[in-house]
Amino acid sequence: MAPILSIDRVTKYFAGLTALNEVSFDLQPGGIYGLIGPNGAGKTTLLSILAGSIQPTSGTVVFQDRNLTGAKSFAMAQAGIVRTHQVPRPFRALSVLENVEVGLRFGRSQCSAGTPRDASQILEWVGIAHLADASSVTLSVGDQKRLELARALATRPSLLLCDEVCSGLTEPETASVLRLLRKIQEAGTTILYVEHNLKAIMSVSHHVIVMNYGQKLAEGSPEAVQRDPAVIAAYIGRTACT
Repeated sequence: MAPILSIDRVTKYFAGLTALNEVSFDLQPGGIYGLIGPNGAGKTTLLSILAGSIQPTSGTVVFQDRNLTGAKSFAMAQAGIVRTHQVPRPFRALSVLENVEVGLRFGRSQCSAGTPRDASQILEWVGIAHLADASSVTLSVGDQKRLELARALATRPSLLLCDEVCSGLTEPETASVLRLLRKIQEAGTTILYVEHNLKAIMSVSHHVIVMNYGQKLAEGSPEAVQRDPAVIAAYIGRTACT
Protein backbone atom coordinates (compact mmCIF):
# COMPACT_ATOMS: atom_id res chain seq x y z
CA MET A 1 0.00 0.00 0.00
CA ALA A 2 1.33 3.45 -0.93
CA PRO A 3 1.97 5.84 1.99
CA ILE A 4 -0.52 8.63 2.52
CA LEU A 5 2.38 10.86 3.61
CA SER A 6 6.11 10.66 2.91
CA ILE A 7 8.54 13.18 4.30
CA ASP A 8 12.14 12.95 3.13
CA ARG A 9 15.08 14.66 4.84
CA VAL A 10 12.98 17.58 6.05
CA THR A 11 15.23 20.22 7.59
CA LYS A 12 14.39 23.57 9.16
CA TYR A 13 16.75 26.31 10.33
CA PHE A 14 15.71 29.31 12.44
CA ALA A 15 18.35 32.05 12.45
CA GLY A 16 21.08 29.45 12.10
CA LEU A 17 19.64 27.10 14.72
CA THR A 18 18.65 23.62 13.55
CA ALA A 19 15.07 22.84 14.57
CA LEU A 20 14.78 19.80 12.26
CA ASN A 21 17.65 17.84 10.77
CA GLU A 22 16.85 15.54 7.82
CA VAL A 23 13.73 13.95 9.29
CA SER A 24 12.24 11.17 7.16
CA PHE A 25 9.30 8.81 7.66
CA ASP A 26 6.17 7.47 5.97
CA LEU A 27 2.60 7.23 7.22
CA GLN A 28 0.33 4.52 5.89
CA PRO A 29 -3.38 5.31 5.42
CA GLY A 30 -5.79 4.70 8.25
CA GLY A 31 -3.59 4.54 11.34
CA ILE A 32 -2.97 6.63 14.44
CA TYR A 33 0.68 7.65 14.54
CA GLY A 34 2.15 9.00 17.76
CA LEU A 35 4.92 11.61 17.61
CA ILE A 36 6.82 12.00 20.87
CA GLY A 37 9.99 13.59 22.17
CA PRO A 38 11.19 16.01 24.84
CA ASN A 39 10.61 19.75 24.66
CA GLY A 40 12.65 21.21 21.82
CA ALA A 41 12.73 17.94 19.87
CA GLY A 42 11.10 19.58 16.84
CA LYS A 43 7.63 18.04 17.00
CA THR A 44 5.64 21.27 16.74
CA THR A 45 7.96 22.59 14.02
CA LEU A 46 7.32 19.44 12.01
CA LEU A 47 3.55 19.72 12.45
CA SER A 48 3.74 23.37 11.40
CA ILE A 49 5.52 22.39 8.19
CA LEU A 50 2.98 19.68 7.45
CA ALA A 51 0.14 22.12 8.12
CA GLY A 52 1.71 24.75 5.86
CA SER A 53 2.18 27.46 8.48
CA ILE A 54 5.97 27.43 8.00
CA GLN A 55 8.11 26.21 5.12
CA PRO A 56 11.01 23.75 5.37
CA THR A 57 14.54 24.88 4.63
CA SER A 58 15.04 21.70 2.62
CA GLY A 59 13.57 18.25 2.10
CA THR A 60 10.27 17.15 0.58
CA VAL A 61 6.69 16.57 1.73
CA VAL A 62 4.63 14.25 -0.48
CA PHE A 63 0.98 13.70 0.37
CA GLN A 64 -1.16 11.25 -1.60
CA ASP A 65 1.43 11.28 -4.40
CA ARG A 66 1.42 15.11 -4.59
CA ASN A 67 4.54 17.13 -3.80
CA LEU A 68 3.28 19.72 -1.31
CA THR A 69 6.67 20.92 -0.11
CA GLY A 70 6.34 24.52 1.02
CA ALA A 71 2.59 24.72 0.32
CA LYS A 72 0.62 27.28 2.35
CA SER A 73 -1.98 26.37 4.97
CA PHE A 74 -4.98 26.86 2.69
CA ALA A 75 -3.41 24.58 0.07
CA MET A 76 -2.66 21.92 2.67
CA ALA A 77 -6.26 22.09 3.91
CA GLN A 78 -7.61 21.82 0.39
CA ALA A 79 -5.35 18.81 -0.18
CA GLY A 80 -6.65 17.15 3.00
CA ILE A 81 -4.14 17.97 5.79
CA VAL A 82 -5.56 19.89 8.76
CA ARG A 83 -4.20 20.66 12.22
CA THR A 84 -5.57 21.22 15.69
CA HIS A 85 -3.62 23.41 18.12
CA GLN A 86 -2.41 22.75 21.64
CA VAL A 87 -4.01 26.02 22.76
CA PRO A 88 -7.47 26.14 21.14
CA ARG A 89 -7.97 28.98 18.68
CA PRO A 90 -11.71 29.42 18.16
CA PHE A 91 -13.12 32.32 16.19
CA ARG A 92 -14.03 34.28 19.30
CA ALA A 93 -16.84 36.33 17.77
CA LEU A 94 -18.63 33.22 16.48
CA SER A 95 -20.80 30.61 18.12
CA VAL A 96 -19.75 26.98 18.41
CA LEU A 97 -21.89 26.04 15.40
CA GLU A 98 -20.55 28.95 13.34
CA ASN A 99 -16.96 27.91 14.09
CA VAL A 100 -17.65 24.52 12.56
CA GLU A 101 -19.43 26.08 9.59
CA VAL A 102 -16.22 27.99 8.80
CA GLY A 103 -14.43 24.65 8.50
CA LEU A 104 -17.11 23.36 6.15
CA ARG A 105 -16.85 26.45 3.98
CA PHE A 106 -13.10 26.30 3.52
CA GLY A 107 -12.55 22.54 3.54
CA ARG A 108 -12.79 19.93 0.80
CA SER A 109 -15.97 18.87 -0.92
CA GLN A 110 -15.44 15.13 -0.30
CA CYS A 111 -15.26 13.30 3.01
CA SER A 112 -14.84 9.77 4.33
CA ALA A 113 -17.94 7.60 4.17
CA GLY A 114 -18.19 7.23 7.95
CA THR A 115 -17.85 10.89 8.88
CA PRO A 116 -20.68 13.42 9.36
CA ARG A 117 -21.43 15.90 6.59
CA ASP A 118 -22.85 19.03 8.19
CA ALA A 119 -22.03 21.23 11.18
CA SER A 120 -24.78 19.94 13.45
CA GLN A 121 -23.86 16.32 12.76
CA ILE A 122 -20.20 17.04 13.45
CA LEU A 123 -21.02 18.64 16.81
CA GLU A 124 -23.15 15.62 17.67
CA TRP A 125 -20.31 13.34 16.65
CA VAL A 126 -17.77 15.02 18.94
CA GLY A 127 -20.21 15.35 21.83
CA ILE A 128 -20.93 19.08 22.04
CA ALA A 129 -24.16 19.43 20.05
CA HIS A 130 -25.84 20.87 23.15
CA LEU A 131 -23.41 23.82 22.96
CA ALA A 132 -24.14 24.75 19.34
CA ASP A 133 -25.49 28.21 20.12
CA ALA A 134 -22.98 29.02 22.86
CA SER A 135 -20.20 31.54 22.39
CA SER A 136 -16.98 29.68 21.67
CA VAL A 137 -15.11 31.64 24.36
CA THR A 138 -17.42 30.41 27.15
CA LEU A 139 -16.49 26.73 26.71
CA SER A 140 -14.49 24.72 29.21
CA VAL A 141 -10.99 23.61 28.20
CA GLY A 142 -12.25 20.13 27.40
CA ASP A 143 -15.07 21.43 25.22
CA GLN A 144 -12.73 23.86 23.47
CA LYS A 145 -10.54 20.88 22.58
CA ARG A 146 -13.58 19.13 21.13
CA LEU A 147 -14.45 22.25 19.18
CA GLU A 148 -10.91 22.27 17.75
CA LEU A 149 -11.46 18.70 16.58
CA ALA A 150 -14.92 19.50 15.24
CA ARG A 151 -13.70 22.47 13.21
CA ALA A 152 -10.80 20.42 11.83
CA LEU A 153 -13.13 17.54 10.93
CA ALA A 154 -15.42 19.98 9.13
CA THR A 155 -12.69 20.51 6.53
CA ARG A 156 -12.95 16.78 5.74
CA PRO A 157 -9.26 15.88 6.22
CA SER A 158 -7.57 12.71 5.09
CA LEU A 159 -4.74 13.45 7.55
CA LEU A 160 -5.51 15.06 10.91
CA LEU A 161 -2.59 16.58 12.82
CA CYS A 162 -3.38 16.66 16.55
CA ASP A 163 -1.13 18.80 18.74
CA GLU A 164 -1.45 18.05 22.47
CA VAL A 165 -5.19 17.51 22.21
CA CYS A 166 -5.28 16.06 25.74
CA SER A 167 -3.14 18.69 27.50
CA GLY A 168 -4.92 20.34 30.39
CA LEU A 169 -7.65 17.70 30.55
CA THR A 170 -8.71 15.57 33.48
CA GLU A 171 -8.25 11.81 33.29
CA PRO A 172 -11.92 11.17 32.36
CA GLU A 173 -11.77 13.95 29.75
CA THR A 174 -8.58 12.46 28.33
CA ALA A 175 -10.16 9.01 28.07
CA SER A 176 -13.16 10.52 26.29
CA VAL A 177 -11.00 12.39 23.76
CA LEU A 178 -8.94 9.26 23.08
CA ARG A 179 -12.15 7.38 22.32
CA LEU A 180 -13.04 10.17 19.91
CA LEU A 181 -9.65 9.88 18.17
CA ARG A 182 -10.22 6.15 17.68
CA LYS A 183 -13.68 6.91 16.29
CA ILE A 184 -12.18 9.42 13.83
CA GLN A 185 -9.54 6.91 12.74
CA GLU A 186 -12.06 4.12 12.36
CA ALA A 187 -14.12 6.37 10.07
CA GLY A 188 -11.14 6.57 7.70
CA THR A 189 -9.00 9.53 8.75
CA THR A 190 -5.26 9.04 9.35
CA ILE A 191 -4.01 10.79 12.50
CA LEU A 192 -0.56 12.11 13.42
CA TYR A 193 -0.74 12.81 17.14
CA VAL A 194 1.76 14.83 19.20
CA GLU A 195 1.36 14.38 22.95
CA HIS A 196 3.45 14.62 26.12
CA ASN A 197 1.09 12.29 27.98
CA LEU A 198 2.91 9.05 27.23
CA LYS A 199 0.24 6.84 28.74
CA ALA A 200 -2.35 8.43 26.47
CA ILE A 201 -0.33 8.32 23.28
CA MET A 202 0.92 4.78 23.81
CA SER A 203 -2.62 3.55 24.47
CA VAL A 204 -4.09 4.95 21.26
CA SER A 205 -1.26 4.83 18.69
CA HIS A 206 -0.60 1.99 16.27
CA HIS A 207 2.92 3.25 15.52
CA VAL A 208 5.14 5.72 17.36
CA ILE A 209 7.85 8.03 16.01
CA VAL A 210 10.37 9.40 18.51
CA MET A 211 12.27 12.64 17.96
CA ASN A 212 15.19 14.16 19.85
CA TYR A 213 17.22 17.29 19.09
CA GLY A 214 15.43 17.77 15.78
CA GLN A 215 16.14 14.28 14.49
CA LYS A 216 14.19 11.05 14.29
CA LEU A 217 15.55 8.84 17.03
CA ALA A 218 13.42 5.72 16.57
CA GLU A 219 10.08 4.43 15.36
CA GLY A 220 8.00 1.31 15.73
CA SER A 221 5.14 -0.16 17.70
CA PRO A 222 4.45 1.39 21.12
CA GLU A 223 5.80 -1.76 22.76
CA ALA A 224 9.02 -1.72 20.72
CA VAL A 225 9.62 1.99 21.27
CA GLN A 226 9.23 1.65 25.03
CA ARG A 227 11.91 -1.07 25.03
CA ASP A 228 14.36 0.79 22.78
CA PRO A 229 17.51 1.60 24.82
CA ALA A 230 18.15 4.82 22.88
CA VAL A 231 14.63 6.06 23.57
CA ILE A 232 14.87 5.13 27.25
CA ALA A 233 18.18 6.95 27.59
CA ALA A 234 17.11 10.05 25.68
CA TYR A 235 13.55 10.59 26.72
CA ILE A 236 11.22 8.14 28.38
CA GLY A 237 13.12 7.02 31.45
CA ARG A 238 12.98 3.53 32.82
CA THR A 239 9.72 3.91 34.72
CA ALA A 240 7.85 6.53 32.69
CA CYS A 241 5.62 4.09 30.79
CA THR A 242 5.05 1.48 33.48
